[in-house]
Amino acid sequence: MKKIALLTAVVALCAGAASSSDKVIYGSDDRLDIYQVSDARLLKLADSTVGLFQAGDVYVNGPKAFLTTESYADGYGLCKEEPFYEQVTGAFCSGSLVAPDIIMTAGHCVKSEDACKDTKFVFGFAVKAKGVMPESVPSSDVYGCAQLIGREQVGTGADWALIRLDRKVTGHEPLKYNTADTVKNGDELVVIGHPAGLPTKVAGGATVRDASPKGYYVANLDTYGGNSGSAVFNARTGVIEGILVRGENDYVYKDGCSVSNVCPSTGCRGEDVTKLSAITSPFTKAALARAEGSVTVAKAAPAFELLKTVAPELN
Repeated sequence: MKKIALLTAVVALCAGAASSSDKVIYGSDDRLDIYQVSDARLLKLADSTVGLFQAGDVYVNGPKAFLTTESYADGYGLCKEEPFYEQVTGAFCSGSLVAPDIIMTAGHCVKSEDACKDTKFVFGFAVKAKGVMPESVPSSDVYGCAQLIGREQVGTGADWALIRLDRKVTGHEPLKYNTADTVKNGDELVVIGHPAGLPTKVAGGATVRDASPKGYYVANLDTYGGNSGSAVFNARTGVIEGILVRGENDYVYKDGCSVSNVCPSTGCRGEDVTKLSAITSPFTKAALARAEGSVTVAKAAPAFELLKTVAPELN
């Protein structure tokens, strides 16, 4: 799921733009490691995103949580010219903090309560200095699943999940989001997540190509399989405008190894982003109530309206 087209407005946000999957690259590859980003706003947004890890791949030992990773090159059979060839992968999906103890991701990333319980939500899986791979994070940056609040996975439509964590998050601020259906063609976008399970990447230079589909819009974002669940931000406002969920095939075979699938900025199928206006839920306020409390309401309400009851000052 990727597309890369350098837009002046976004390049201004990112220092040292990078040079030269189911997601893909559109145009040029705009993905940046955290150490390559100098804009304080983008760094703050990235700080409130998570990588989803299998619980068995995270080992907490005192103040540190050690992460099980593997070679990106070996795991995907990459050609040596592939960007980030020397890095490691570990996350299977991405997510974002939208309330003090609630993560938003794609529905296909967390398909059941049991799957949720077997997932760890990890802040800070990122390359913060050139060549230094993240082998661990502070234990305080690892969270478990307390509840799968709700999810939906409609083949070519909306694809989302909301997860309550096992405790309120400290050291990371909930992100702002837009639930109004106001996305339009040409809007400039930034996506932050874990392409192919890599450490956090920030990718700008993208735009909305088609805002007309029901439940989602199509954009030329540079994203891959591990980006599923990534927050897609309005590049101008820094507000979440959707969840990355589907896209073009990530890689193509070349001379016995794999390279990223590169498409023109206006070519290939594009990447699908769930509109937040499409996220509704049959859950009442009781679904969001803390275990120690109880709330009774008579009818269902949109999931994001419920989030506003948790932290109304955020949105």
